[in-house]
Order: sequence, then C-alpha cells, then structure tokens
Amino acid sequence: MTIYKDHPLKIYNSLSNEKEIFTPIQDGHVGMYVCGPTVYSNVHLGNVRTFLSFDIIYRYLLHLGYKVRYVRNITDVGHLVDDADSGEDKIAKRARLEQLEPMEIVQRYTVDFHDIFQKFNLLPPSIEPTATGHMIEQINVIQNIIDKGYAYESNGSVYFDVAKYSEDYDYGVLSHRDLIHTLDNSRPLDGQSDKRNEQDFALWKRADPHHIMRWPSPWSDGFPGWHTECTTMSTKYLGQRFDIHGGGMDLKFPHHECEIAQGEASTGHAPVNYWLHANMLTLNGKKMSKSSGNNILPDEILAGDNPVLSKAFSASVTRFFMLQTHYRSIMDFSNEAILAAEKGYDRLMKAINSLSKLEPGNRSTLDIAGWEAKCYEALDDDFNTPILISHLFEGVTYINQLKDKTAILSATDLEHFNKGISTFVFDVLGLEMRSGVYDSYAEKLDGTIKLLIEIRNKVRADRNFTLSDQIRNRLAELAIKLNDSKEETTFNY
Repeated sequence: MTIYKDHPLKIYNSLSNEKEIFTPIQDGHVGMYVCGPTVYSNVHLGNVRTFLSFDIIYRYLLHLGYKVRYVRNITDVGHLVDDADSGEDKIAKRARLEQLEPMEIVQRYTVDFHDIFQKFNLLPPSIEPTATGHMIEQINVIQNIIDKGYAYESNGSVYFDVAKYSEDYDYGVLSHRDLIHTLDNSRPLDGQSDKRNEQDFALWKRADPHHIMRWPSPWSDGFPGWHTECTTMSTKYLGQRFDIHGGGMDLKFPHHECEIAQGEASTGHAPVNYWLHANMLTLNGKKMSKSSGNNILPDEILAGDNPVLSKAFSASVTRFFMLQTHYRSIMDFSNEAILAAEKGYDRLMKAINSLSKLEPGNRSTLDIAGWEAKCYEALDDDFNTPILISHLFEGVTYINQLKDKTAILSATDLEHFNKGISTFVFDVLGLEMRSGVYDSYAEKLDGTIKLLIEIRNKVRADRNFTLSDQIRNRLAELAIKLNDSKEETTFNY
C-alpha cells in the first residue's frame, strides 16, 4: 500500500538544524545510509539505541510505501584508536591482545552484532558492505580527490587538504564550525610532519612494518582512512547524491563532516540531502564507559546479569523503553526506568490481546479515524515515537471502555481499530508479543480480580464498607478500576 503522498514527513536535518519537509530525490524511492559498527568488541546498549532509531525510520518509510534501499556498513579496517589519523587499528589491537588473526576478531564480533540485532527485532539492511570488500573502490575515490587537487601524497600516505578545500567549499557546514575553530581545537597527532596542515585528515595511511592489515596502492602498502570507506560505499550503492545519511551524534564531527568534504571534492556537490543523528545513552545519569564500569551490555539486560538491574528484561521491553524517548534526545537508562517501562509494555500488550475478543456493536461512540490520524501525525513529525506511544495508551483506554461496555464500536470501526493499533505496535515500532503469555496471564489476573470482587460483595453485604473501600482502593493503586452498578461490579485495567 502506498500512502506516502498523504503523509508529508518533517525530518530534523542536522545541516540546517531545522525540521524540513522530506522530498526524496526520486519519487517513491529513498536511499538511506547509516554508519555501522566497527567490529572489534561486543555491541553495547548505546549501539542498540542508535541503530534502533534508524530501524524505526526504515520501518515507517516502508510502511508509507516507499521503496527503500537501506545501506549499513561494517567497518573492519581503518578505524584507529581514539578515532585518530595515527596509532593502532582497533581491530588489530584486539587481535594482538587476544592472539587471534584480525579477521577472526571481525568474524566474532560481526556475528555478535547480528545476533543482538536479531534479538531486538531490528530489520536487516538492504545491503551491508564491508570496508575490506571495497578496497579497489576506495583507492579510486582517493585518486579522484587527488586529481581534483584536494588531496596530496606525503611519505606514502595521502591526506585531504582542508585548507585547499575550504577555498571552494564550507568545511564545517554540518557541525557548524568554521575553519579557525577547527584549527584551534585540533588534537595533536603523531606523525603530524607528514601533513601540510594540522587539520588535514588521512585518506590513506602507509602501514608501519608491524601493521598486519595492509593492502597495495599507488602510494604505499597501507590501509584506507576511516572516513574514506563511508564515502566510497554510500555513493557506490546509493549514487553520488542520496536522500538520508544517519549515525550517532558523536559521528557528526569529524566523521560525517569529512564525508561531506570528500563527497564535494569528488563530485562538486553535496553528497546527502538530509543528515540525521541519534543522541547518546547514559546510565544512571552518567556517560556509559567500559573503563569506569558504568556500562551495560544487551545480553546482560536479557539475563539480568548486571549489578544495575534487579531482574532480567526481555528485548521487546527494552526496545519499548528506548522508544519512549525521542531519538534526538539523550536517554538515561536505569533499573527504575525500565521497570516502569515494563509495566507500560505489559499494559499495552494485554489490551491488544483482549481487543480481538471484543464483540462489535451497531454503531460507534469512539472516533477511531481521529485517533489514527493523531498516531500518523506523531510519526510524520520527525518520527516522534514518544508521542505515538501516548496515543497508543489512549487506544488502551478505548479498549478498556469497550471491555466495560461504556463505549461501543461498529464492526467496521472495530476491525479498523484492531488493524491500526497492531500496525503501529508491531510493524512500525517493531514490538513483539510472546505467543500465549498474555492469554495465560490475563486469565489468571482476571480470575484473581473476580475472586476479590466476590469477597468485596460479601463484605459489602455485611456492611463492612471500610474493608470494601480498602479492596477497591488497593486495586486502584495497581491501575485496576472497579465499576459498581446496580446489576454487577465490572473492572478494567
């Protein structure tokens, strides 16, 4: 079903720092590139948060009927420690520490990456290219930039000439830094004498004798710079100009800034129309860090094997927790926050599970079309999942009203409502309901509440209104509402 023409998207573009109406280069088609992981260690929760953000964007674009080519790379060479232009390759360093071949490290952590993302129900990209699989293409891109006059060879390495580029283009257009600011804040680098200017960055690095990962090139046996691979692979699969480029907020500078510079130097125009960035994840109000111990891995959440957690949480509950914060906002993870999210998740799933059992009426007293329009409005406004979730809980209220017969829906509206809430929850948000769990849980809970209602009716008949009120009030504290009438007492939750 194609409905994108009915839903003009507003996307926050980091280039302009404003929300803009999304207009794809080719009508009905979207090219999206997201910077993937450097596979030298286990996926951490911040990685999951970033890629989950773009999974939602991918899912919603597909739901609207766009034909999407989603490219997410694997960095398996060239990413040096501290994101610098010199030093040890992150993968080679891990290989040395674990006494393995670098490609064994790549394989181990690529498998972990895919395993975690499958558990969290992230859709695979259309294409997942690797840096080592595109060495010839990277060398060609570098040579093209040299030929255009924006790069130079020095002692076997090739550097991008930022000063020369800045004569013709705006280096800092994405991070909104000017060249002087960049010069003043450049970190000192080893081997800096090979560069003409401190801010120049490596397109190709000559390998030291001890460097394991190396390839032949016109300049030296070496390896590509970290920024080179994304320019190469994004343009190979999406064209010299494409719609969306995404990644974590930490990649905005220097990585994405350098991608823009490389793209413009190669083609004479900007490579991307919309730049999207997901914000960081903190743990108990502090930045996650393996070295400080303030860190948590996805599998630790699933097993409950971390001192931060009081219990284990499912991947779908964790996913739901993350979606309660907009992708551009900082999200803080804590045991209390995910416990609260689990309660909300269970409430939502129980309501959806009961919806299919409801009988239609001969008319409708709820505005389902208006409710659905608000859900779409939230997603059309820069993929605002927190607002969508608030509307989904408005839908839970509707379901409770239908259950206690204070509202009715016609057969057509009930079917529309059931399909709509399922689409938003399962197709767009990617949440999952474990088969049979909520049927069994709901039966036991409903039976327990009915027993309490029987006890309450007895104490009311004995005129023990104090105990009757206590039962009602305690249930209310658990979000279980009793509805007394002349005929019977019903409940909803």
